[in-house]
Amino acid sequence: MANTSKPLTGKEVALHNSRESCWIIVHGKVYDVTDFLDGGSKIILKYAGKDATYVTPVPKCHAANIHVRKEYDPIHPPDAITTNLKPEKHLGPVDLETVEKVQETITDEERARQARFAARPPISEILNLHDFEAIARMVMPEKAWAYYSSAADDEITNRENHAAFHRIWFRPRILRDVTKVDWSTTILGHKSSMPLYITATALGKLGHPDGELNLTRAAAEHGVIQMIPTLASCSFDEIVDAKAPGQVQFLQLYVNRDREITKRIVQHAEKRGIQGLFITVDAPQLGRREKDMRQKFEAEDPSEVQQAGQGAARAISSFIDTSLNWSDMQFFKSITKMPLILKGVQCWEDALEAYDTGLAGVVLSNHGVVAKLKEKRGLSFPNEKFQLFIDGGVRRATDVIKAVALGATAVGVGRPFLYAFSSYGQEGVEKALQILHDEFEMNMRLLGARNIGEIVPEMVDVSNIHLHTVPVPSDNLYESNYERLQGVRIKEIKNKL
Repeated sequence: MANTSKPLTGKEVALHNSRESCWIIVHGKVYDVTDFLDGGSKIILKYAGKDATYVTPVPKCHAANIHVRKEYDPIHPPDAITTNLKPEKHLGPVDLETVEKVQETITDEERARQARFAARPPISEILNLHDFEAIARMVMPEKAWAYYSSAADDEITNRENHAAFHRIWFRPRILRDVTKVDWSTTILGHKSSMPLYITATALGKLGHPDGELNLTRAAAEHGVIQMIPTLASCSFDEIVDAKAPGQVQFLQLYVNRDREITKRIVQHAEKRGIQGLFITVDAPQLGRREKDMRQKFEAEDPSEVQQAGQGAARAISSFIDTSLNWSDMQFFKSITKMPLILKGVQCWEDALEAYDTGLAGVVLSNHGVVAKLKEKRGLSFPNEKFQLFIDGGVRRATDVIKAVALGATAVGVGRPFLYAFSSYGQEGVEKALQILHDEFEMNMRLLGARNIGEIVPEMVDVSNIHLHTVPVPSDNLYESNYERLQGVRIKEIKNKL
């Protein structure tokens, strides 16, 4: 069926609710998404023959067109359908007066969550980034928390990313005039008030209705750079339109197997003023985030879908190209003049190849890279021509300072800002950035470094960094927030008597 001038009726749309013919209503328009069912089919079929974008307070009924904005919008940017569907699959508007509606049912659990949200402490009582996580854990919807807090498999690497910083010890210098300290820097040639950037994190609207826009606005206020994620809840153009004059943004890219789509995304980003392209290379398939998988974003009617859910992360990432390889770097060089950075390098050999390939830098988590690049290519760091970044596990300015001492240009911070806006909106992100600002000032003075250039390798002891069994003092705040993985359980059996 092609676009029609006469609006479709809810009854017509309701007939197409199967794998053979799947229509959904998104923001008042009808789309045929049958061809999308191979990737993330469960979440698509959940909305088959239904309106996937709006909640309206009317009496409950067993309707074919259910309005559920709270579940669709957080995991789909506004242009997700229009960008990825062929024009002939855009079936036209629907007469919303003919669409049967249901009232959202507020559960006892949701009422309890709303009560906890209302009981949040004033933001003035938030003293560190751990505090945001503690509040977010209490006030976020369970599904949203499961996605934001989860990591792959046993989550060992996730915890190690944070624990590794505790195996690095400072060697401060004394008797230096630290009346004035300056921790501003440049990242890929662009000024930043701190040696950190807001790294890409997906599905911002799971935590707050404004999603990634909270990060854009707060980044502008504090002079830091935001990296826009491929899997944002807000559209790319929404995020770019929200930036302040002169504000710098980067783009994180999951490479689509359709190179024409990739080319269109990259060149559109460059045209909109994006200043750096961070290509994710460590996720040809997203890991099994088991906390998230247990949530499944399940359909209300289990009979609609037979296959097991894979969680939000994998449901929205089926487009990622598993064939991406080193030869593709020439393709990216041919379609853009933006600096190219590989995001997710995990060994020095790949960092070396990235340098030899002529890329602008790498995002990594292996501190041995610096020594090997110096040995093999005579490079010293920080290095303007080949910049090193790390992300993951950062909770304090001291973590960033340790990374800078070891050669990093800057550090990406992600989850703490998600927790901040999930708890307090844009104000939370600004508070988090102010906390880091204050920590930089204090710790630069205590370390005896008056500017970023004075944070040198001799100021840290890394003798134990590669020894994963070395005991370190307990990190009580981090450990109190970490939610241990749970195995499968027998469902509660209710006594009928």
